[in-house]
This record gives sequence, structure tokens and C-alpha cells, in this order.
Amino acid sequence: MTYEEAVAYIESTPKFTKKNSLANTRAALDALGAPDRTFKIIHVAGSNGKGSVCAYLASILETAGKRTGLFTSPHLVDIRERFLTDRRMADEEQFLASFTRVMDVVERLCRERPEEFFHPTYFELLFLMGMDLFARAGMEYVVLETGLGGRLDQTNAIEHPLVTVITSISLEHTEYLGNTFAEIAAEKAGIIKEGCPVVYDATRPDVEEVILRKAKEMHARAYGIRPDMYKILMNTEKTIDFSMDTGYYDAMDLSIESVAEYQIMNACEAVTAAFAMNIGLTEEDIHRGIARMHWQGRMETALPGVIMDGAHNDSGVEEFVRTVRKFQKDKKITILFSCVKEKDYEGMIRTICENLTFESAVITQVESDRYVPCGELAGIFRKYTARPVTEQESVKAAFEEALSRRGDGLLFCVGSLYLVGSLKSLIRSGSYA
Repeated sequence: MTYEEAVAYIESTPKFTKKNSLANTRAALDALGAPDRTFKIIHVAGSNGKGSVCAYLASILETAGKRTGLFTSPHLVDIRERFLTDRRMADEEQFLASFTRVMDVVERLCRERPEEFFHPTYFELLFLMGMDLFARAGMEYVVLETGLGGRLDQTNAIEHPLVTVITSISLEHTEYLGNTFAEIAAEKAGIIKEGCPVVYDATRPDVEEVILRKAKEMHARAYGIRPDMYKILMNTEKTIDFSMDTGYYDAMDLSIESVAEYQIMNACEAVTAAFAMNIGLTEEDIHRGIARMHWQGRMETALPGVIMDGAHNDSGVEEFVRTVRKFQKDKKITILFSCVKEKDYEGMIRTICENLTFESAVITQVESDRYVPCGELAGIFRKYTARPVTEQESVKAAFEEALSRRGDGLLFCVGSLYLVGSLKSLIRSGSYA
């Protein structure tokens, strides 16, 4: 089998289907030789910011000279982005080798235990491959991002993480996780393991209550992080300098390469988790690791004057709006928007229209079977704003129109990581200035 055939097989498995049990995943891991037991794991769940926290943690560990694997989702352009070893994408040969090993195990277990073992789902298959790939690449540490939820997420088949992190909670995937912040927090808190420290976003009292209750049950030391634990010192168009004093360790000043203030909270959670690991990381490791982190699609300047943000739910869009408002007094703002059908896209659009003074909006539809027709999205924009709104089915045509409308202002592309991925593919293959 070729690399391309392996990717096609993975993509043909259902992405959004009823999950297998964690016992199913554990059986496959054990049949692979329990690769997850060969490295130390930092397990991260949450609604918003978990990818950034993972990237900060991986950067800190790599800066300290630790061989580090990073497992995240979704990918933006290349499926191998999900498996980073020492900051590098797995090559096609590594990817294919892990796929082959995993499929050999899957086929054997399906044959030998047809009544109790079932073919992995899309995400489960990639998780199994990641664990195999990281073990064979000799990783010392793996930063592991959950997919959907936590308690029943396939990544929760791991047994003894070094530390867990739960980032901010929002009302997402309510059909699976619950209808209140507390219910969703309970699902996320399912990653807390016996005696394993947990770092969490303590902004909401109802969420904190749930997490602290679970932490007490699991005899896990809990480190809550609140916005009053940091203070912004300087905010430029490229970086933010801030001081943080959590009370858990000595106060320190840090700098992040981002225009988004929400990344401060993510950085604080990552720094606290780094201390909670208790593996001898120095303050210099943390300073340098935080400063050098780069994460695709999170208020990322992809081209001069073009900023992409993967905000894809109400909370994410609220943070997006908070950041963009810093620029709209001095710059003309153009919006390029799309979304997937599972999201509260009317709420997201209303938040944008009611809080931003943009010149115009260009609406498109993502290249996914989960797309919302651009005409439907454009109609909602027109419901909440009198500003010019145009629609283009093609992401390429929409991007080119948005670029032409931008002029000497700023273009913000928002609403879905699928949109960001398509745009980054266009940038890599085309000639845009």
C-alpha cells in the first residue's frame, strides 16, 4: 500500500459516528505493545485553547531538550500535521509504517474477537497511529490533545498521565456533552486520573466546582488559573508582554508572539502545567519556550494584512471580536467567514455584526460535507448588518474577492478551522501578496 492509499483509507472511515468504547482502544494499544506506556504524557482537554496550550507545552519541553511528540486535531492542510516529533511532521514513510502496523492489529483483533472488538473510527485510528509513531520515534514526552469531550474520548484510554490540563469550557457539541457548562465540564474532567495534577481554567465558578469535585475524588492536586493572575505590560501588533503571579510558584514576566489576549490565559495554563510536572524545567526553558511558540490558525498573520483565526464557537468568536476591536479604529476591516452546520453560526454572526465595525463581509462555504450554504450564511449576515455582504461558493473566489476588498486595511478570516485549512492550502499553492 502507498502513502496516498493509506490516507484515502483513513479518510473513508466515518469521522462523526458512534464511538467505540475505551476498552476497544485499550485492546488495540495493548496489541500494539502498549506504546503509550513508553513515554510520559501531558493530557489536554477543553473547548477553546487546548491546541494552543498543547503547542506551548511542546515548545517548552523541546526548548528544554526533551524529545517531544505533539498529537493535535484537526489538521489544516496535511493529515501528518497531527503527529509532530520534535517539532517536525512525520514523514510519509513513518506515517505509512504506523498505519500498516495499526491495521495489522485491527484486522487480527477483528478476526479473533469479532463479538467484542470493532474497527476503529477515524479519530481512534489516528490516535492509535500517533501512539505507535511516537514510541518508535523515541519520544520522551507526548503532549496529547483530546478530540471531542474527555471522559469517553479515545485519548482517555491512556492510564497515567504526568499532568492534565482543562482549558476554558463553552457550550459546544451539546448533543454529545450536555446542555450546561457544568455538564460539559464533567465530561472534560473525565481525563483527571488518580493522583495526577490538574491545571484548569477557573474563570467560571460552576465549571470550577465540577473540576474541583472530580480532582478531590481522584486525589489530584488542582491548580486553578484566573484572569486576575496576570497583567498586560505591553501589547503591540506582534507581541504581548505580561506578568503572571499565580501563587503556585514565583511571579515572572513573559512575552508571547501573538496579537490575541486570549493566548495569555493559554500560556499561563501551560506554564503552570510545566511547573506541576516537576521534571526540573528552568525558568529560562519556560521563557524561551513560550516566546518561540507558533500555532497555525490562531490569530495567525498568514500574509501581510491577512489574519486567520480558527474561532469556531460562541466563546471563540467573542475572543476574536475582542482582539479585532483593537485594530478597527485605525484600520479598515474586511471579514471572510464560513462555518460548519454543527455550530451556532447565527450566534457567531450576530456577535461579529453587533460588535465590529467592518467595511464589508465575504461569505463562502467550507470544503466539507458539514458545510452551511454560503447563501444561508450571507442571509444571516444581512439580518444583522446593513454593511455590504457578498457570497462566493468557491473558497478561492471568496478569498480573492476579500483580498481585493481589503485595500490597505486588514482581512480577518474566521468561523472554521476548515476555512483556515483551505486558505492555507491556497496560499501555499498560489501567488498571493
